[in-house]
Amino acid sequence: MKKQGWSMKTAARYALFQIPDILVLVLILIFGRHWLNLPGWSVWVLIGVWVGKDIITFYFVWRLYEPTSSKGTDWLIGADGIAEERLAPAGYIRVHGELWRAEVIGSGTIQKGERVHIQRTRGLTLLVVPEEERE
Repeated sequence: MKKQGWSMKTAARYALFQIPDILVLVLILIFGRHWLNLPGWSVWVLIGVWVGKDIITFYFVWRLYEPTSSKGTDWLIGADGIAEERLAPAGYIRVHGELWRAEVIGSGTIQKGERVHIQRTRGLTLLVVPEEERE
């Protein structure tokens, strides 16, 4: 099972995306300092507040900076999910907290709330069997 939480790689990716933003702020403050008569310490305080804002924001958006799989939906093969509606033969299931379109392999139906096992994928559709029929 994948560990929960962010990794250093994710934090580094986020930090690299913030660098241009901070550089623009620094340039604005350097040139604006003379026009607005800002004291030197206020420039450092504003930069610190900006960086603090980025650190706080990271807590809410770090999942967006996680590397994604280039394998499409193949990484879901072998996972289990729960039917969010009756699958007769198609409907939606929840896997790892996400809603996915699914079709039952064979002629059976799966009731809402039943556990399913993902056997294959076809595009973005997951092909599933009831958990008791898993191979």
